[in-house]
Amino acid sequence: MAFQRKKPAAIGIKVPFPGFIEPALAKSMEKVPGGARWLHEIKFDGYRVQVHLSNEAVKVFTRRGNDWTKRFRKIADDAWHITAGSAIIDGEVVVPAENGSTDFSVLQNELKGKSTKIVLVAFDLLYLNGYDLRKRSLIERKTHLKKIIDGTDIQFSESFEVEGREMFAHACKMGLEGVVSKVRDSAYTSGRGNNWVKKTCAQRDTLTIAGFAMKERKFDGIFVGRQKGESLLYAGKVDHGFDTATVKDLQARLKPLIRKTQPFSKRIAHKGIWVEPQLLVEIEYRAKSAEGKVRHPFFKGIREDL
Repeated sequence: MAFQRKKPAAIGIKVPFPGFIEPALAKSMEKVPGGARWLHEIKFDGYRVQVHLSNEAVKVFTRRGNDWTKRFRKIADDAWHITAGSAIIDGEVVVPAENGSTDFSVLQNELKGKSTKIVLVAFDLLYLNGYDLRKRSLIERKTHLKKIIDGTDIQFSESFEVEGREMFAHACKMGLEGVVSKVRDSAYTSGRGNNWVKKTCAQRDTLTIAGFAMKERKFDGIFVGRQKGESLLYAGKVDHGFDTATVKDLQARLKPLIRKTQPFSKRIAHKGIWVEPQLLVEIEYRAKSAEGKVRHPFFKGIREDL
């Protein structure tokens, strides 16, 4: 009787390559959860991406599914060395500092040229060699992920089995952005659910530019708003975090958007040069008022990926 080779165990559901998958998103929490049910990862400050390896080609997509392969050429080149016939990897493009921290504004400056410093930090694997892994546990998906990126320049996002509050305190002490906690046995679910939660050391928000201020012919910050349904609510004035290059870039982007009236649903008393509410920015702040205005805001960068 001839020897019969044992077929490898199925690692998921065999399906054709699915294309872009809506990413799973973490819900903001007041406290980092604790207990053995949860794993904790470092929260990175960068661009969320989805890397596709299929038909001997690599593509890099933003969180909204825009193809940024040309812009993230280094990431595509790094992903070429993944040991898989086909794969879909969820991760974050960052510029790491020596202490392990990341900074969105530094990343933006890197992307203005041909960056050699950007790195993909991979934290999930959705598809591998013809199999959909999304219904497998997080632990299993990460085990396969670690194997296929081993030996490449892609970094693996480690999961820590420690008490949540200890992890968060350590992350903040190290100057990291925060912590993402995930249910260890959870499936991968697109959209914002309860299996992934996050807590940041400093508060962050993505807001809309509604206008900018000029003082003695010099740039004096931006007015930002928060979208609520079809209404744009005033969220404050941001006048810190701008360097000369950023101001020049912002003014070039905002000039074609200038309009005569305020775009806010409720008129504010400030004088400004108002623009169509099309440009999104990342803002860091210490606290938020009851009316939703950010206190001590700091400009971190334009969100072109959203």
